[in-house]
Amino acid sequence: MSNTNRTYDLVVWGATGVAGRLVAEYLTEQYTSDDLSLALGGRDETRLGELEATLVTHRSGWEELPVVIGDATEPESLRAIAEDTRVVCTTVGPYTTYGTPLVEACVSAGTDYCDLTGEVNWVREMIDRYHDDAVDAGARIVHSCGFDSIPADLATLLAQSYAIDEFGTPCDLVRIYLEDGRGGVSGGTMSSVVEVFRAASTDPLARQTLRNPYSLAPPGERDGVDPGAQSLPRKDPLRGEWTAPSPMAVVNERVIRRSNALLEYPWGREFECTEVAPVGPGLVGMMGASAVTAGLGLTTGALAFGPTREALRRFAFPEPGEGPTREEIENGYFRICVLGRGTATDGPFVVESRISADRDPGYGATAKMLSEAAMCLVNEDIDSPLAGGILTPAAAIGGPLADGLRRAGLMVEVSERVPDQT
Repeated sequence: MSNTNRTYDLVVWGATGVAGRLVAEYLTEQYTSDDLSLALGGRDETRLGELEATLVTHRSGWEELPVVIGDATEPESLRAIAEDTRVVCTTVGPYTTYGTPLVEACVSAGTDYCDLTGEVNWVREMIDRYHDDAVDAGARIVHSCGFDSIPADLATLLAQSYAIDEFGTPCDLVRIYLEDGRGGVSGGTMSSVVEVFRAASTDPLARQTLRNPYSLAPPGERDGVDPGAQSLPRKDPLRGEWTAPSPMAVVNERVIRRSNALLEYPWGREFECTEVAPVGPGLVGMMGASAVTAGLGLTTGALAFGPTREALRRFAFPEPGEGPTREEIENGYFRICVLGRGTATDGPFVVESRISADRDPGYGATAKMLSEAAMCLVNEDIDSPLAGGILTPAAAIGGPLADGLRRAGLMVEVSERVPDQT
């Protein structure tokens, strides 16, 4: 069946979960049935029906929302769903546990797909198993379409595109700054974190994926000059303040390097990127960066050791299905800044791009980012030479995703900076 001749434009898979419900709410608030043929998907028909009734009651422009039923343990049910829709948008994690059958179904059906995963070990597995088949099928499998990793990936693309347009050359160094943020966490997110560390403790490939900065690059291209994530406090070369390692660097940096590789290295093979958490200048900044680094190290060590990892899962982390309150989501926010440094014929330059939101980064803002990534796929609002494969947001969708985020109320900016901070 042709991808354009399907019953639905989009299925939200896992619609009754914390993130899935937010996606369904956003889509039915932002769009109408005239814009989008939308279905709610999951395992529990009763809960899906209750959600459908709530949304139809409180949203104008929606008289009904079809419900589709499937189960990750029943691949044929997922195949039927994939064959009946143009795009699947899934929030069901941990993806290492539940994600593979749905990716396989979408690749087999030539159906576009987007998710929220930050599980780099699983993304590496999907690349190795399904990339070539997805290319042949014309299926865009777009991982990491939430806070992991749209802000870092898209802001890097915007900075690099600006540099190429304005100066005729890309930035050779990009640094991503996790400037500020506030939000809650859910049991699903923490289950995904636990799954990554559990896999690394038993699977040599998972350990190698976490160690190699180029582990998500295409086979044969998994090495380069970039040393990888910052591991110690450091005075920043572009901002002159102290920075600590970012907990999201392990995901975002690898996604950005994959974007560069998928697009055939428009930023060069010597390109380097690092994500950090800025703390401040002077002695206070150095002490703060040291404290953040020590705390991150202790947490990582606890997650790497089986007994403490299990204790955290049982006694410290929320249960799957639990998430932040509506107040936490609405009062959350984040700010991401990217600085890119390059050298043109008339001297050095610095480009700055920023993405921020006035919602919880992991849920309120993530629901908007995932939804707009899905809508770009639905509407073929894409600036990319890639028609299929295991892709990243920047490589699969490109610049139009920035317009989608702006429609959703996020702030997205890019400009030149005076290069006196290099």
